[in-house]
Amino acid sequence: MELRRLNKEELTALYKDEMRFDFPHSELKPLSAMLRLIDMGCYEPFLAMAEAEPVGYALLWLTSEPSSALLEYLGILRGKRNQGFGTEILIQLKERYAQLFCEAEALESLDSEKMNLRYRRIAFYKRNGFRSLDYQCALFGVRFHALYCGAEKDDRKIEALHRSVYADYFSPTHMERYIQLPLHPGEKVKPAPEWIEENA
Repeated sequence: MELRRLNKEELTALYKDEMRFDFPHSELKPLSAMLRLIDMGCYEPFLAMAEAEPVGYALLWLTSEPSSALLEYLGILRGKRNQGFGTEILIQLKERYAQLFCEAEALESLDSEKMNLRYRRIAFYKRNGFRSLDYQCALFGVRFHALYCGAEKDDRKIEALHRSVYADYFSPTHMERYIQLPLHPGEKVKPAPEWIEENA
């Protein structure tokens, strides 16, 4: 498998043709934010190619530390699922980045179908070398589990790195209003309609 970096035009097409259908609106940041991050030099979108055919994608938000990234989105194209491509993509990513962390929507839900999907997603990451961190977070009104793959054992150091991804992008006011990282035990999730850019 090969991971091919996407340019802004290719990412735009992927977003419109695939990602809008793969992720709920509440979890999908605006395309404009992704393009801005590319311009800032801290976003790496990849298309996964198997035998010269596209099979999936991975979008990563780079941290200030070398070889460290937040895996924001991992998706397999329709018609290519359940063939092991997700695992292959993670193998490639772990060769590129010494530290990877990700956010998986928390299990709290009254909908058993959604619960099962979220459980399978978390189990997938754990099968592929990730571990659950000892904190959750809430981003724009959505609660997430935090997972990590790398050599660091101190969850506080990972938490600080995780938080820095957002703190380096958003103002302190925006962070206070929309980013709860970590989400402390018993703390309520602040309601928010969706990802909100600074100039919104």
